[in-house]
Amino acid sequence: MVEVTDAADPRLADYVQLREVTLRRLLEEEHGLFIAEGDKVIRRAAEGGFEPRSFLLAPRWLDSLEDVLAKWPETPVYVVSEELAEQVTGFHVHRGALASYRRTAAAPLAQLLTPAVRRIAIFDDIVDHTNVGAGFRAAAAMGVDLVLVTPTCADPLYRRSIKVSMGTVFQVPWTRLGEWPEALKTLREQGFVSAALALTDESITLDELAARQDERLALIFGTEGHGLKPHVLQQADLTVKIPMAGGVDSLNVASSAAVTFYATRAS
Repeated sequence: MVEVTDAADPRLADYVQLREVTLRRLLEEEHGLFIAEGDKVIRRAAEGGFEPRSFLLAPRWLDSLEDVLAKWPETPVYVVSEELAEQVTGFHVHRGALASYRRTAAAPLAQLLTPAVRRIAIFDDIVDHTNVGAGFRAAAAMGVDLVLVTPTCADPLYRRSIKVSMGTVFQVPWTRLGEWPEALKTLREQGFVSAALALTDESITLDELAARQDERLALIFGTEGHGLKPHVLQQADLTVKIPMAGGVDSLNVASSAAVTFYATRAS
């Protein structure tokens, strides 16, 4: 336990300006870290096997996280007031608990495509961290076996993504694809049918997709607003739309994912 009273203390560098996305991306990539916020998320990161670099806690969280801290007795625990935490991070840390964890190397796709994997979610070019986190939470809740993010998708381990996912980003296996949409060829060779969510003249309905009962299915979701690019749609086996009522043309991408995961869940 180390009590810290100076916001400029260099030992708190991992936690500086957590809302500055560009700054954080550079810092986290350089040092290979990510930030977990809140006791539940800190605990899920620990249960996911990630190794902590340090903890930043208000005194009131020391008892409830005692078992987590005990697993890494050599890891520094910086005890700060909530006012100091706000000075360091740039926002009010209302849960009063943060931890810096070491990132692990992304597993190659071939290693993750085990026989048990039947449902895959692919998030392509989704730039909003909230939608990425909500997508992971839906994937975990609806039994998706694997999540793939494309090279231009927002970071699932950015603090906001992790927070919105409620830590389920540590629960669902995932990796970032190196080549896209070329990876769809690999999935096809492994018996996956790829279905892209898009409003096209050729799109079948979600009900029709569910009725097919494909044994192995990869569901592709595109960025907010413009959706999937034409060259991605050309590589997909199917395009799928969710029927809408009330004059609504589409759902938020995270909502679309949740509905689709439920409708096509493996029996």
